[in-house]
Amino acid sequence: MLGLPDHVESCLFDLDGVLTNTATVHAAAWKEMFDDFLENWASRSGEPFVPFDIDHDYGEHVDGRPRVDGVRAFLDARHIRLPEGTPDDPPSALTIHALANRKNFLVQKHIQASGVEVYSGSVDYVRDLAAAGVPRAVVSSSANCVEVLRVTGLDRLIDTVVDGVVAARERLAGKPAPDTFLAGARELGVEPARAAVFEDALAGVEAGRAGGFGFVVGVDRVGSGHGEALRAHGADVVVQDLAELREAAAPGRGQA
Repeated sequence: MLGLPDHVESCLFDLDGVLTNTATVHAAAWKEMFDDFLENWASRSGEPFVPFDIDHDYGEHVDGRPRVDGVRAFLDARHIRLPEGTPDDPPSALTIHALANRKNFLVQKHIQASGVEVYSGSVDYVRDLAAAGVPRAVVSSSANCVEVLRVTGLDRLIDTVVDGVVAARERLAGKPAPDTFLAGARELGVEPARAAVFEDALAGVEAGRAGGFGFVVGVDRVGSGHGEALRAHGADVVVQDLAELREAAAPGRGQA
């Protein structure tokens, strides 16, 4: 089916980096937020200022995770301890939740100013799935997921959404735990073993594998060894764009 194994009956997609080019927006927002914090922390503590490294820190600590979990993971890696705070903390406060809120503010600012770019090959692939009657979900840690889907028109191609808002309301553990993908499968009424997960983040492919999903597609938009890392973390196959799966499913072509 459309470049996937025959046992796959439904598809669950991460949003950022798989269907939309918002991963670069998120990475830039993380760097802006953390660099500002780290400079202030260095001046307070007397320790050297070591900036947030998009090439390493983004993929290793924050990509694919809920914002608060990403803040915790990065700060733990730098051996920095902050109070947890609450979700209502202002972005200017010095807590984990405040840093997460600051990052979200920066992402929303960019989306409002520049809009959201979609990956046309991936959107065409989802459109083919819709035409074939294959159930489709978006599973994203982003709290801005529904707005991005609306702005891009992708909401018309998706049956259900499990995002950061849903995860918080239902107390679902974030990726790399499989809980949000499992919730998406339940919403579609399909067993995980008969569903495919599409992810560009290491935490996301780990979640797909941990949830016992029937096929995990890694999407490598980065290069520089990211494809190998996706495979090492649980991807069954790695593509640069979902258009490759459409091509594999074309008449006369083999399965992916």
